[in-house]
Amino acid sequence: MYATAIKTASLSAADFRSDTVTRPDEGMMAAIQAAPVGDDVYGDDPTTSKLEAVAAEMLGKESGLFLTSGTQSNLAGVMAHCNRGDEYLIGKTYHIYAYEAGGTAVLGSIVPHPLPVDHRGALAAEDIVAAIKPNDSHVPITRLLCVENTVNGMAQSQSYMDEMANLAHDHGLKAHCDGARLMNASVALGVSAKELVKGYDTVSLCLSKGLGAPAGSVLVSDHETITRARRLRKMLGGGLRQSGILAAAGLYALEHNIEGLAEDHRRARHLVSKLDALDGITVNVEAVETNMIFIRFGDDRASIPDTALTELAPFMADHNITITPGRVMRCVVHRDINDADIDALVDALSAFIARYAD
Repeated sequence: MYATAIKTASLSAADFRSDTVTRPDEGMMAAIQAAPVGDDVYGDDPTTSKLEAVAAEMLGKESGLFLTSGTQSNLAGVMAHCNRGDEYLIGKTYHIYAYEAGGTAVLGSIVPHPLPVDHRGALAAEDIVAAIKPNDSHVPITRLLCVENTVNGMAQSQSYMDEMANLAHDHGLKAHCDGARLMNASVALGVSAKELVKGYDTVSLCLSKGLGAPAGSVLVSDHETITRARRLRKMLGGGLRQSGILAAAGLYALEHNIEGLAEDHRRARHLVSKLDALDGITVNVEAVETNMIFIRFGDDRASIPDTALTELAPFMADHNITITPGRVMRCVVHRDINDADIDALVDALSAFIARYAD
């Protein structure tokens, strides 16, 4: 997922590495320039306070907290529920466990217990129940269940989200949702984000992915938990001063950019349908539910040697396209990708296969 990508991406290149590469549009830049600001460590930044209130209301919680990143938001969320030596349960592929530098263990001294996930990234209830520890001084105390939505672009259903939250609470655990792309799930399922996470004690929502803000996430919960998380944010170095400059971008994203996710999803479906027709590429059309596509090079019609794949990134760069190369390549569609970019990617991949396939 985080393999080294081409380092000299042009600002005009079609960048399929992630939806984190989006840039503020004119409306967002105008909102940033017009934002009233104060010192948020003193609680004086009105734009940050408004963003926190809007996000909390949108997700059906009492309070919100603006943080610099999804990693910091998830870390503060887990630490707000767990003490040193406690344990949380999580899918083994989920971002908090696999891609956040072990922060919960290193900085929170909290023990992760990774669990298997199915082909859709879902946890099994029986695995969760079996992992919950007894009241025994030899083992950590299980405090928290962490879920993710979306998982590799697949939207986790309302029934699944409810099942996981209810299961956690039935066993005395808290439930945290890493909702980095929660709005993608909401749009894809046709269900409000508030409804999707109604059972969760904390939710982390990223503003800097498909929603297009330059930075930041919001953690939402009840007042007491957010008070703890605010102290943790300070401890983690996340107390900002005139943060309204960033918060204004997040507010603009929540007010203007959610509906546009449906267009990203449409383009992703269009892209995967075109890729499915190419020799030398394997894609799972049914797995494309939001804005992510996973491309495997090589099929029964044409093979792509590993030596050829070393040429993939520079070849695509020559076609003004930026990717993260690999035997399995993730492509992410976002608001800065248009229909012409989709066609250009397909044409370039077709040319690459024609040149390098055995």
